[in-house]
Order: sequence, then C-alpha cells, then structure tokens
Amino acid sequence: MTLNDLTVNFSHLEREKILSDWRWLIGDEKLPILITAFGEAFLQDINDNSVHFLNVADGVVSNIADSPEALKEKLSDKEFVSEFLAVQAVGDLRQAGKLLEHGQVYSFKLAPALGGDITADNLEPSDIEVHFSVLGQIQEQVKNLPNGTEVERVEFQPSKKPWWKPWG
Repeated sequence: MTLNDLTVNFSHLEREKILSDWRWLIGDEKLPILITAFGEAFLQDINDNSVHFLNVADGVVSNIADSPEALKEKLSDKEFVSEFLAVQAVGDLRQAGKLLEHGQVYSFKLAPALGGDITADNLEPSDIEVHFSVLGQIQEQVKNLPNGTEVERVEFQPSKKPWWKPWG
C-alpha cells in the first residue's frame, strides 16, 4: 500500500474550515496538512511550524513533530506509518470492499465516545467535512463526562450552509 492509499486528498476543501468543529480543542492556529483514510488529521501550527496529530476517536491532539519536514521523515518509518495511518485496518476494509471515493474517509457509524466499537463493522465511508463536523461536536459535548457515562442525547449544529442551498 502507498501513502496515497492511507491518506485522502482534501485539496478541494478550505483548510481553515475543515476542522471548525474541533477549534475548541485545537485552537485557531492549527491547519490540516494530511488527513488519513481513517479521518484523523496531521495539523501544522502556523505559529511555530510544529505538527500535531488529531485523534478523533479519543478526542485528543498530540504534538508529534517539530516541522512538516520532520513529519515527512517519520512517514518513512514503517512503525510510525503502521501506528498513525492504520495500514492493516485500511487494507482489511479495502479487501472487504469498503472503498473510499473522492472526498471520503472511513468514519464511525456510532462514535466511540457514544459507545461505538473501533471495528470494521462500525466503519463506513463518509464525507470528510461531515465526519469532522459530527465527531468534533460529539467530542466537545462529552469531553467533561466521566468514562462510561451513558449519553442519552447529542445535539448537532450546522457548521456551514446546507448542501441543499448552494445559492446562499
């Protein structure tokens, strides 16, 4: 598998808006530079050039490299790629016929924060923007709850104009 199989092209989207529902966690200074097929993001801090990893399943962000160049070097390390780009899982999903189309990532049918499992049965192709919006809003709403708390309701807010109103 190549890096292109493990990541998705998001050049058709506005980098500043993709993660708008994660600003509560990542702030305004981080922009996506690489999105994995599993809908997790490598973010570059515009102030110091450092690179961070947004884990959407756990709702955490961690510093992983001092610069995009350092990230590029790490992407040549087989263990790093296996851990952060989920090589085996992507291969299993592709072999099971769950292929991504342009503008899609693998996303959860039921978010782990709401009790969903991190298994192939709980993953499906989803629009990149919908994926980040839904999971960002869920994680923000459950961030202060103790582990194991039963969530009865999640409310979603539109992040952008509805898809059915392209004229404004």
